[in-house]
Amino acid sequence: MSANNDEIFVKVAGSGSFLPGLPIPADEVDHYLGELTEAPEKIRKWLKRIQGLMKELLEVEYYHFALDPVTRLFTEDNITMSVKAAKEAIADAGMIAQEVDLIVYGSAHQDQMPTASVRIQEALGIEQCAEISVHANCTSAYKALLLGADLIRNGRYRNALVISSGISSSELIAEYYNQPIVKKEELFLRYFLSDGAAAILLQAANERSNGLFVEYNYIESVGGLKPSAMGNKRPAYFMNPKEEYEQGFHHLAQMFQEELRENFHDPDGSVFLKGLKRMLSKHPVELNRIKFFQVNFPSKHISELIMDECAELGIERKTLYSKMAAMGYIGPPMALLCLDKIRKEETLSPGDIILSFVTEVSKFMQAGYVIKKC
Repeated sequence: MSANNDEIFVKVAGSGSFLPGLPIPADEVDHYLGELTEAPEKIRKWLKRIQGLMKELLEVEYYHFALDPVTRLFTEDNITMSVKAAKEAIADAGMIAQEVDLIVYGSAHQDQMPTASVRIQEALGIEQCAEISVHANCTSAYKALLLGADLIRNGRYRNALVISSGISSSELIAEYYNQPIVKKEELFLRYFLSDGAAAILLQAANERSNGLFVEYNYIESVGGLKPSAMGNKRPAYFMNPKEEYEQGFHHLAQMFQEELRENFHDPDGSVFLKGLKRMLSKHPVELNRIKFFQVNFPSKHISELIMDECAELGIERKTLYSKMAAMGYIGPPMALLCLDKIRKEETLSPGDIILSFVTEVSKFMQAGYVIKKC
């Protein structure tokens, strides 16, 4: 397709998203995820105290969980949600699944063989295609998008299906925990995270006109000298499941309050702001053309604090784009879901820019993208 060495552009040809179940009011989170009746008494009292605080801080009205609160069975998983979002994206692009020649899947983490990308390929009925699975917490969707875009730009593939999904509830339900040894930092994520999936269909184009185009992708890690602020205690080998449960190594934990703040803020600014500056130095954009700035954080409060910092760069507060209030924070897929919502619910004019950036805290990996209306 590139015999004459003409430049290849990357067009966003289609998009789709999926949120499981009905919207769940914030007051019902504990009902759906389950009460921790066997946790230490001081932990249960602490949970009761912070529920109202988290509701006020996050300003999330509804969540989505792929879980039946009565049967305690999951109604979806990462594969089924991904496939539903992918089918919507493929249809939106006016294509059929067999035209996809590359699948790139990104999720927070995975412990499954065969990997998710080939399971999605099978479920979509694609006999042969290239595929990649990326697992890098909230940067994984951005890395999947980078790979899809770059592999199209170099002429290797023509139609790349970029997918991300997250089923955080599976690590947050009461049954998952070894409750007698659970800690505070392993529980407060229950009021942040939600379930969902999103997909983007990228397509090679000979000219940049009449659509949204991926202009630039950025990734970095600044955690080489910082402690991990989010994760579990699993070693880099498979443990005896009984021993893992007894020691609580499977519990997902995140630093909070002063400890997280200390590692997120350096003397010369937040890691987010400095990373965004590095990205914009490598790929300058007309800041007055930013129509939507998708700050991929699990809290409206944190996003607004970040916008205070970004004001020094000339990024206007009114550009902040978030869907958290209506769905909670679905993790990596949020970066693609917001793009899907912008495409289908907002008005863009030629020259308008969609900018997105994220700092994840498992090891302070960062990523972003620039997409432009042409």
